Amino acid sequence: MSPSNVISTEPTQSSTNQTSANKLSAKPLSASNNHHHNGETHSSGDTLVVADMTTIRLQPRRPLRLSIGNRTLSFVIPIKDEQDSILDLYAMIEQEVAEARDFEIIFIDDGSNDASWQVITELARANPHHVRGLRFRRNVGKAAALSAGFRSARGSVVFTLDGDLQDDPREIRRFLEKLDEGFDLVSGWKKVRHDPWHKVWPSRVFNRMISRLGGVPLHDHNCGFKCYKAEVAKSLAVYGDLHRMIPSLAALQGYRSTEIEVLHHPRRHGISKYGVGRILRGFFDMFTIYFLRHFSERPAHFCGGVGVIMLACGLFFLGGSAVAGEGMLRMTAVGIGAALLAAAPAIWTLGCIAELLNRSGLQRTRELPICEDTQGYVPSK
Repeated sequence: MSPSNVISTEPTQSSTNQTSANKLSAKPLSASNNHHHNGETHSSGDTLVVADMTTIRLQPRRPLRLSIGNRTLSFVIPIKDEQDSILDLYAMIEQEVAEARDFEIIFIDDGSNDASWQVITELARANPHHVRGLRFRRNVGKAAALSAGFRSARGSVVFTLDGDLQDDPREIRRFLEKLDEGFDLVSGWKKVRHDPWHKVWPSRVFNRMISRLGGVPLHDHNCGFKCYKAEVAKSLAVYGDLHRMIPSLAALQGYRSTEIEVLHHPRRHGISKYGVGRILRGFFDMFTIYFLRHFSERPAHFCGGVGVIMLACGLFFLGGSAVAGEGMLRMTAVGIGAALLAAAPAIWTLGCIAELLNRSGLQRTRELPICEDTQGYVPSK
Protein backbone atom coordinates (compact mmCIF):
# COMPACT_ATOMS: atom_id res chain seq x y z
CA MET A 1 0.00 0.00 0.00
CA SER A 2 1.29 3.41 -0.84
CA PRO A 3 2.43 5.84 1.84
CA SER A 4 -0.19 8.34 0.67
CA ASN A 5 -2.83 6.35 2.51
CA VAL A 6 -1.15 6.73 5.89
CA ILE A 7 -2.96 8.66 8.59
CA SER A 8 -0.40 10.85 10.29
CA THR A 9 -0.61 12.70 13.57
CA GLU A 10 1.25 16.00 13.82
CA PRO A 11 1.28 18.10 17.00
CA THR A 12 1.33 21.87 16.59
CA GLN A 13 3.91 23.98 18.33
CA SER A 14 1.67 24.65 21.30
CA SER A 15 1.20 20.93 21.98
CA THR A 16 4.77 19.71 21.93
CA ASN A 17 5.02 19.40 25.69
CA GLN A 18 1.46 18.38 26.38
CA THR A 19 0.87 15.06 28.18
CA SER A 20 -1.61 12.34 27.30
CA ALA A 21 -3.97 13.60 29.99
CA ASN A 22 -4.84 16.55 27.73
CA LYS A 23 -6.38 14.15 25.25
CA LEU A 24 -9.22 13.18 27.57
CA SER A 25 -11.39 16.03 26.32
CA ALA A 26 -10.76 15.12 22.69
CA LYS A 27 -13.86 14.33 20.65
CA PRO A 28 -12.93 12.92 17.24
CA LEU A 29 -15.58 13.15 14.54
CA SER A 30 -15.91 11.66 11.12
CA ALA A 31 -14.02 13.38 8.35
CA SER A 32 -16.86 15.53 7.10
CA ASN A 33 -17.12 19.31 7.02
CA ASN A 34 -18.16 19.68 10.65
CA HIS A 35 -17.18 22.51 12.99
CA HIS A 36 -17.53 22.76 16.75
CA HIS A 37 -16.96 26.31 17.93
CA ASN A 38 -16.44 25.40 21.58
CA GLY A 39 -12.70 25.23 21.03
CA GLU A 40 -12.46 21.51 21.65
CA THR A 41 -12.88 19.73 18.34
CA HIS A 42 -13.34 20.75 14.75
CA SER A 43 -12.98 19.19 11.33
CA SER A 44 -12.41 20.84 7.96
CA GLY A 45 -12.75 18.14 5.33
CA ASP A 46 -9.35 16.51 5.47
CA THR A 47 -8.15 17.26 8.98
CA LEU A 48 -9.34 16.62 12.52
CA VAL A 49 -8.20 18.83 15.42
CA VAL A 50 -8.71 17.71 19.00
CA ALA A 51 -8.54 19.67 22.22
CA ASP A 52 -4.79 19.40 22.74
CA MET A 53 -4.26 20.93 19.27
CA THR A 54 -3.17 17.63 17.77
CA THR A 55 -4.03 17.56 14.07
CA ILE A 56 -4.91 14.23 12.48
CA ARG A 57 -4.63 14.43 8.72
CA LEU A 58 -7.26 12.36 7.00
CA GLN A 59 -6.10 11.51 3.50
CA PRO A 60 -8.72 11.28 0.71
CA ARG A 61 -10.62 8.02 0.88
CA ARG A 62 -10.29 5.44 -1.83
CA PRO A 63 -13.31 4.63 -4.03
CA LEU A 64 -16.03 2.61 -2.36
CA ARG A 65 -15.88 -1.14 -2.89
CA LEU A 66 -18.77 -3.51 -2.40
CA SER A 67 -16.64 -5.47 0.08
CA ILE A 68 -17.20 -2.68 2.59
CA GLY A 69 -20.26 -0.83 1.35
CA ASN A 70 -22.83 -3.62 1.56
CA ARG A 71 -22.34 -4.82 5.14
CA THR A 72 -22.19 -3.76 8.75
CA LEU A 73 -18.90 -4.06 10.60
CA SER A 74 -18.04 -4.54 14.26
CA PHE A 75 -14.56 -4.01 15.68
CA VAL A 76 -13.70 -5.68 19.00
CA ILE A 77 -10.61 -4.13 20.60
CA PRO A 78 -9.32 -5.24 24.03
CA ILE A 79 -7.55 -2.41 25.86
CA LYS A 80 -5.04 -2.61 28.70
CA ASP A 81 -3.20 0.63 29.54
CA GLU A 82 -3.36 2.08 26.02
CA GLN A 83 -4.55 5.62 26.70
CA ASP A 84 -2.15 7.13 24.17
CA SER A 85 -3.27 4.89 21.30
CA ILE A 86 -7.06 4.91 21.46
CA LEU A 87 -7.77 8.19 19.65
CA ASP A 88 -5.36 7.49 16.82
CA LEU A 89 -6.73 3.97 16.39
CA TYR A 90 -10.29 5.26 16.22
CA ALA A 91 -9.40 7.85 13.58
CA MET A 92 -7.58 5.27 11.45
CA ILE A 93 -10.48 2.80 11.55
CA GLU A 94 -13.05 5.51 10.93
CA GLN A 95 -11.30 6.64 7.78
CA GLU A 96 -11.21 3.12 6.36
CA VAL A 97 -14.82 2.13 7.03
CA ALA A 98 -16.86 5.33 7.05
CA GLU A 99 -18.48 4.27 3.76
CA ALA A 100 -19.79 1.01 5.20
CA ARG A 101 -23.51 0.61 5.69
CA ASP A 102 -22.83 0.91 9.39
CA PHE A 103 -19.98 0.20 11.78
CA GLU A 104 -19.28 0.06 15.49
CA ILE A 105 -16.08 -0.02 17.51
CA ILE A 106 -16.25 -1.82 20.86
CA PHE A 107 -13.41 -1.04 23.26
CA ILE A 108 -13.10 -3.43 26.21
CA ASP A 109 -11.09 -1.98 29.08
CA ASP A 110 -9.48 -5.00 30.74
CA GLY A 111 -8.66 -3.42 34.11
CA SER A 112 -6.44 -0.58 32.88
CA ASN A 113 -4.43 1.39 35.42
CA ASP A 114 -4.09 4.51 33.30
CA ALA A 115 -6.67 6.88 31.80
CA SER A 116 -7.82 4.49 29.08
CA TRP A 117 -11.39 4.31 30.36
CA GLN A 118 -11.70 8.10 30.49
CA VAL A 119 -10.54 8.31 26.87
CA ILE A 120 -13.05 5.62 25.85
CA THR A 121 -15.97 7.31 27.62
CA GLU A 122 -15.17 10.69 26.03
CA LEU A 123 -14.92 9.03 22.63
CA ALA A 124 -18.23 7.19 23.13
CA ARG A 125 -19.89 10.41 24.26
CA ALA A 126 -18.75 12.21 21.11
CA ASN A 127 -19.62 9.28 18.82
CA PRO A 128 -22.44 7.30 20.50
CA HIS A 129 -23.57 5.64 17.27
CA HIS A 130 -20.16 4.19 16.42
CA VAL A 131 -18.29 3.74 19.72
CA ARG A 132 -19.16 1.60 22.71
CA GLY A 133 -17.05 0.97 25.79
CA LEU A 134 -17.12 -2.00 28.17
CA ARG A 135 -15.13 -1.99 31.40
CA PHE A 136 -14.05 -4.93 33.58
CA ARG A 137 -13.74 -4.48 37.33
CA ARG A 138 -10.30 -6.08 37.18
CA ASN A 139 -7.88 -7.53 34.67
CA VAL A 140 -9.22 -10.93 33.58
CA GLY A 141 -7.38 -11.44 30.30
CA LYS A 142 -7.72 -11.02 26.58
CA ALA A 143 -9.93 -14.07 26.08
CA ALA A 144 -12.61 -12.70 28.40
CA ALA A 145 -12.39 -9.30 26.70
CA LEU A 146 -12.92 -10.88 23.29
CA SER A 147 -15.87 -12.91 24.59
CA ALA A 148 -17.52 -9.77 25.93
CA GLY A 149 -16.98 -8.04 22.61
CA PHE A 150 -18.33 -10.96 20.58
CA ARG A 151 -21.49 -11.02 22.69
CA SER A 152 -22.02 -7.30 22.18
CA ALA A 153 -21.15 -7.13 18.47
CA ARG A 154 -24.06 -6.41 16.12
CA GLY A 155 -22.31 -6.39 12.74
CA SER A 156 -22.50 -9.05 10.05
CA VAL A 157 -18.69 -9.12 10.05
CA VAL A 158 -16.56 -8.90 13.19
CA PHE A 159 -12.95 -7.74 13.33
CA THR A 160 -10.55 -8.11 16.24
CA LEU A 161 -7.35 -6.15 16.54
CA ASP A 162 -5.02 -5.03 19.28
CA GLY A 163 -5.12 -1.54 20.74
CA ASP A 164 -1.39 -0.80 20.55
CA LEU A 165 -1.36 0.50 16.92
CA GLN A 166 0.79 -2.40 15.73
CA ASP A 167 -2.10 -3.65 13.55
CA ASP A 168 -2.82 -1.54 10.47
CA PRO A 169 -6.50 -0.77 9.71
CA ARG A 170 -5.60 -0.23 6.05
CA GLU A 171 -5.71 -4.02 5.78
CA ILE A 172 -9.47 -4.13 6.46
CA ARG A 173 -10.48 -4.24 2.80
CA ARG A 174 -8.06 -7.10 2.08
CA PHE A 175 -9.57 -9.10 4.94
CA LEU A 176 -13.06 -8.60 3.52
CA GLU A 177 -11.99 -9.55 0.02
CA LYS A 178 -10.49 -12.79 1.34
CA LEU A 179 -13.63 -13.48 3.39
CA ASP A 180 -15.65 -13.13 0.17
CA GLU A 181 -13.73 -16.06 -1.32
CA GLY A 182 -15.83 -18.38 0.83
CA PHE A 183 -13.95 -18.50 4.12
CA ASP A 184 -15.51 -18.08 7.55
CA LEU A 185 -12.47 -16.67 9.36
CA VAL A 186 -9.44 -14.78 8.04
CA SER A 187 -6.41 -14.46 10.29
CA GLY A 188 -3.52 -12.06 9.86
CA TRP A 189 0.03 -13.29 9.36
CA LYS A 190 2.71 -10.96 10.69
CA LYS A 191 5.39 -12.28 8.35
CA VAL A 192 7.69 -9.41 9.29
CA ARG A 193 7.38 -8.80 13.02
CA HIS A 194 8.64 -5.86 15.03
CA ASP A 195 8.89 -7.72 18.32
CA PRO A 196 11.87 -8.88 20.40
CA TRP A 197 13.40 -12.27 19.55
CA HIS A 198 12.18 -13.87 22.78
CA LYS A 199 8.63 -13.37 21.52
CA VAL A 200 9.22 -14.20 17.85
CA TRP A 201 11.05 -17.54 18.10
CA PRO A 202 8.80 -19.20 20.72
CA SER A 203 5.84 -18.00 18.67
CA ARG A 204 7.13 -19.76 15.56
CA VAL A 205 7.59 -23.03 17.43
CA PHE A 206 4.13 -22.65 18.96
CA ASN A 207 2.51 -22.02 15.57
CA ARG A 208 4.11 -25.10 14.02
CA MET A 209 2.90 -27.29 16.86
CA ILE A 210 -0.65 -25.95 17.04
CA SER A 211 -0.98 -26.20 13.25
CA ARG A 212 -0.27 -29.92 13.51
CA LEU A 213 -2.26 -30.62 16.69
CA GLY A 214 -5.21 -28.40 15.82
CA GLY A 215 -5.44 -29.40 12.17
CA VAL A 216 -5.39 -25.80 10.87
CA PRO A 217 -2.14 -25.02 9.00
CA LEU A 218 -1.52 -21.31 9.63
CA HIS A 219 1.70 -19.38 10.13
CA ASP A 220 0.38 -17.08 12.88
CA HIS A 221 -2.48 -18.44 14.99
CA ASN A 222 -1.95 -15.80 17.67
CA CYS A 223 -2.20 -12.72 15.46
CA GLY A 224 -4.75 -10.42 17.06
CA PHE A 225 -5.90 -9.02 13.70
CA LYS A 226 -8.69 -11.32 12.50
CA CYS A 227 -11.93 -11.09 10.54
CA TYR A 228 -14.93 -13.33 11.26
CA LYS A 229 -18.37 -13.89 9.95
CA ALA A 230 -20.71 -12.97 12.79
CA GLU A 231 -21.94 -16.53 13.28
CA VAL A 232 -18.36 -17.69 13.87
CA ALA A 233 -17.63 -15.03 16.50
CA LYS A 234 -20.92 -15.72 18.28
CA SER A 235 -20.29 -19.47 18.41
CA LEU A 236 -16.80 -19.37 19.91
CA ALA A 237 -16.28 -20.29 23.56
CA VAL A 238 -13.09 -18.35 24.29
CA TYR A 239 -11.75 -18.54 27.84
CA GLY A 240 -8.45 -18.80 29.69
CA ASP A 241 -5.72 -18.33 27.08
CA LEU A 242 -7.62 -19.96 24.22
CA HIS A 243 -7.75 -16.68 22.29
CA ARG A 244 -4.47 -17.92 20.78
CA MET A 245 -6.28 -20.99 19.44
CA ILE A 246 -9.28 -19.33 17.80
CA PRO A 247 -8.77 -20.82 14.29
CA SER A 248 -8.53 -24.30 15.85
CA LEU A 249 -11.63 -23.68 17.97
CA ALA A 250 -13.51 -22.57 14.85
CA ALA A 251 -12.32 -25.67 12.98
CA LEU A 252 -13.89 -27.87 15.67
CA GLN A 253 -17.26 -26.58 14.45
CA GLY A 254 -16.42 -26.99 10.78
CA TYR A 255 -15.61 -23.38 9.96
CA ARG A 256 -12.96 -22.71 7.30
CA SER A 257 -10.00 -20.50 8.14
CA THR A 258 -7.26 -18.93 6.07
CA GLU A 259 -4.71 -16.14 6.47
CA ILE A 260 -3.28 -13.11 4.68
CA GLU A 261 0.00 -11.32 5.21
CA VAL A 262 -0.44 -8.09 7.14
CA LEU A 263 1.73 -5.15 8.06
CA HIS A 264 3.06 -5.10 11.60
CA HIS A 265 4.26 -1.82 13.08
CA PRO A 266 6.57 -1.24 16.03
CA ARG A 267 4.81 -0.37 19.28
CA ARG A 268 4.49 3.40 19.64
CA HIS A 269 3.40 3.69 23.26
CA GLY A 270 3.65 1.64 26.44
CA ILE A 271 5.07 -1.84 26.87
CA SER A 272 4.03 -5.37 25.97
CA LYS A 273 1.57 -6.98 28.40
CA TYR A 274 2.79 -10.54 27.82
CA GLY A 275 5.68 -12.35 29.49
CA VAL A 276 7.48 -15.64 29.02
CA GLY A 277 4.97 -17.38 31.32
CA ARG A 278 2.50 -17.63 28.44
CA ILE A 279 4.83 -20.07 26.64
CA LEU A 280 4.22 -22.79 29.24
CA ARG A 281 0.49 -22.06 29.30
CA GLY A 282 0.48 -22.35 25.53
CA PHE A 283 1.59 -25.99 25.65
CA PHE A 284 -1.25 -26.88 28.02
CA ASP A 285 -3.68 -25.06 25.74
CA MET A 286 -2.41 -27.09 22.79
CA PHE A 287 -3.21 -30.28 24.70
CA THR A 288 -6.69 -28.86 25.40
CA ILE A 289 -7.26 -28.32 21.68
CA TYR A 290 -5.98 -31.81 20.88
CA PHE A 291 -8.29 -33.33 23.48
CA LEU A 292 -11.32 -31.35 22.28
CA ARG A 293 -10.58 -32.28 18.68
CA HIS A 294 -10.32 -36.02 19.27
CA PHE A 295 -12.17 -36.84 22.51
CA SER A 296 -14.74 -34.11 23.25
CA GLU A 297 -17.61 -36.50 22.44
CA ARG A 298 -15.92 -39.74 23.57
CA PRO A 299 -13.94 -39.08 26.77
CA ALA A 300 -14.12 -42.79 27.68
CA HIS A 301 -11.78 -43.53 24.76
CA PHE A 302 -9.16 -41.20 26.21
CA CYS A 303 -9.49 -42.56 29.73
CA GLY A 304 -9.53 -46.11 28.37
CA GLY A 305 -6.27 -45.55 26.53
CA VAL A 306 -4.61 -44.08 29.61
CA GLY A 307 -5.91 -46.99 31.70
CA VAL A 308 -4.49 -49.57 29.29
CA ILE A 309 -1.07 -47.89 29.39
CA MET A 310 -1.14 -47.87 33.21
CA LEU A 311 -2.16 -51.54 33.27
CA ALA A 312 0.67 -52.51 30.94
CA CYS A 313 3.21 -50.53 32.98
CA GLY A 314 1.93 -52.14 36.19
CA LEU A 315 2.36 -55.64 34.77
CA PHE A 316 5.83 -54.69 33.56
CA PHE A 317 6.94 -53.60 37.03
CA LEU A 318 5.45 -56.66 38.69
CA GLY A 319 7.13 -58.90 36.14
CA GLY A 320 10.40 -57.11 36.73
CA SER A 321 10.11 -57.58 40.46
CA ALA A 322 10.14 -61.37 39.95
CA VAL A 323 13.70 -61.24 38.62
CA ALA A 324 14.92 -58.34 40.72
CA GLY A 325 15.88 -60.54 43.63
CA GLU A 326 15.46 -59.52 47.22
CA GLY A 327 15.90 -56.05 48.65
CA MET A 328 14.75 -52.47 48.09
CA LEU A 329 14.66 -52.73 44.28
CA ARG A 330 12.09 -55.51 44.36
CA MET A 331 9.94 -53.73 46.95
CA THR A 332 9.96 -50.57 44.85
CA ALA A 333 8.96 -52.44 41.69
CA VAL A 334 6.16 -54.26 43.50
CA GLY A 335 4.86 -51.00 44.99
CA ILE A 336 4.84 -49.16 41.69
CA GLY A 337 3.27 -52.09 39.83
CA ALA A 338 0.53 -52.54 42.40
CA ALA A 339 -0.27 -48.81 42.37
CA LEU A 340 -0.56 -48.75 38.58
CA LEU A 341 -2.77 -51.85 38.52
CA ALA A 342 -5.05 -50.33 41.14
CA ALA A 343 -5.24 -46.99 39.32
CA ALA A 344 -6.18 -48.43 35.92
CA PRO A 345 -9.74 -49.43 36.90
CA ALA A 346 -10.21 -46.06 38.57
CA ILE A 347 -9.28 -44.29 35.32
CA TRP A 348 -11.70 -46.49 33.37
CA THR A 349 -14.47 -45.69 35.85
CA LEU A 350 -13.72 -42.00 35.51
CA GLY A 351 -14.06 -42.33 31.75
CA CYS A 352 -17.45 -44.02 32.11
CA ILE A 353 -18.69 -41.23 34.37
CA ALA A 354 -17.43 -38.61 31.92
CA GLU A 355 -19.24 -40.46 29.12
CA LEU A 356 -22.52 -40.42 31.04
CA LEU A 357 -22.21 -36.70 31.79
CA ASN A 358 -21.25 -35.97 28.22
CA ARG A 359 -24.17 -37.95 26.85
CA SER A 360 -26.63 -36.13 29.08
CA GLY A 361 -25.25 -32.74 28.07
CA LEU A 362 -25.19 -33.54 24.36
CA GLN A 363 -28.82 -34.65 24.40
CA ARG A 364 -29.86 -31.28 25.81
CA THR A 365 -27.55 -28.76 24.17
CA ARG A 366 -25.73 -30.28 21.23
CA GLU A 367 -25.79 -28.16 18.07
CA LEU A 368 -24.97 -30.00 14.86
CA PRO A 369 -22.91 -28.03 12.30
CA ILE A 370 -25.70 -27.76 9.70
CA CYS A 371 -25.20 -24.67 7.56
CA GLU A 372 -27.52 -25.40 4.59
CA ASP A 373 -30.65 -27.46 3.91
CA THR A 374 -32.22 -28.21 0.53
CA GLN A 375 -35.63 -27.64 2.14
CA GLY A 376 -34.59 -24.11 3.10
CA TYR A 377 -34.57 -24.69 6.86
CA VAL A 378 -31.47 -23.83 8.85
CA PRO A 379 -31.53 -24.48 12.62
CA SER A 380 -31.15 -21.36 14.73
CA LYS A 381 -27.77 -21.02 16.40
